[in-house]
Amino acid sequence: QVQLVESGGGMVQAGGSLRLSCVASGSIFTINLMNWYRQAPGKQRELVADITNGGSTDYADSVKGRFTISRDRGANSVYLQMNSLKPEDTAVYYCHANGREGKNYEWFEDWGQGTLVTVSS
Repeated sequence: QVQLVESGGGMVQAGGSLRLSCVASGSIFTINLMNWYRQAPGKQRELVADITNGGSTDYADSVKGRFTISRDRGANSVYLQMNSLKPEDTAVYYCHANGREGKNYEWFEDWGQGTLVTVSS
């Protein structure tokens, strides 16, 4: 089983910045896609950004130009640099990854436990 652990959440004023980190561990053979999702109170979980094994990225329209996703393949890690934060960015941010694990190269899809980001106005 693959474990994903996020860190870096916290409280920041509008206009500020935070950097989220997520590290994957376990019997990982390869990680295909890594994403950041978020879920605000009373709302559905939404995709924020994703990055492929080859480094291609995609972003939700609401964060384009403000957030940057990156990954360190050797460290099985993904990061989310969040700049110009707005109160509407307040949410629990979740790391998600898929790929293959174990001696049988089984497919996995796992989530982290989430990290809270609060942006005050």
